[in-house]
Amino acid sequence: MGSLDLPQASSFKGGSENFLRDVLESILKTYLRKNLMANTVWELVQSVDNEKVSYDHFFFRTIKVDGYGIDSLSSFFTDYGYQVGGRLDFPKKHLHVLWLSPPYINVPGEGHGLGNGPLPRIVIAELLVDELSQESQIKYYYYLKPEGGKQAILSSTLGSLIWEKPTSTDFNQLAKESEYGAWALFHGYTLNHLAFAVHRLKHRFSDDKCVEEYFKEKGFKLNEDGGDVLKVSEDGLLLQVSLMSEKHEVEFADGVTETITASYIEFVQRLVLPEFKDVPHDEIKEFHRREGLEQASAYHIMESTRFRAQD
Repeated sequence: MGSLDLPQASSFKGGSENFLRDVLESILKTYLRKNLMANTVWELVQSVDNEKVSYDHFFFRTIKVDGYGIDSLSSFFTDYGYQVGGRLDFPKKHLHVLWLSPPYINVPGEGHGLGNGPLPRIVIAELLVDELSQESQIKYYYYLKPEGGKQAILSSTLGSLIWEKPTSTDFNQLAKESEYGAWALFHGYTLNHLAFAVHRLKHRFSDDKCVEEYFKEKGFKLNEDGGDVLKVSEDGLLLQVSLMSEKHEVEFADGVTETITASYIEFVQRLVLPEFKDVPHDEIKEFHRREGLEQASAYHIMESTRFRAQD
């Protein structure tokens, strides 16, 4: 869990907040345009009982090669008031993850979405390429030319690759060692997934158990990695449910067409911390709730883009 820092005055000055919200909106629109299933779910959440959506976090995947890693994106967000919330390491996946907490802003009681709602946390993972086989390292360094990572945030808003599209041969070879890496090489800085803030929703989607039941009834495939759809933190205060990624038929640089996974969508419920259990419900703010990520849950949630059978 991250440390608890009570909010102070807004971190923004002038038009900075509006610009940041516009960038996040562009990232969201690109993600929804490129992922039909995610767009369908997004529309469902908005339509059921006239929900006004709020986001828990946006998750990006990067590759740690010559400036293409975490820093290529995090520097933009920290320039606009985001602060480091915590880090996680996943040695088996050769991944390092950083999460950023948003700057404090005064949000109206009915504030929602990216227009006037709470800003999402930003979570950025990077593949530690130097821990991979020499063969894989050569391929990543071939595609990711020096200095290109400086355009990361622009790449994310446009949904365009900074580097050349990989061949099917390279993609499949890299996927044998890291599906994460192969996914990131093909999709680039396009949002890997967004997570709804379930605790800010009402009615049908106000509880992750209800979310699980609803999407099972609708026929969506849910992430059961680890044995359960509902991922619960050790302290019982962080609940997560994710849908498995949809699959797209794509064309690689060598003209070969294959079906691979795209992005997915998640639902996060943060319960009130024990020390704030007596705070009236209508006075509960985000800082009263469980913060941070959960190592085991995050590990399993990342399997939402799995496209090969597990060993």
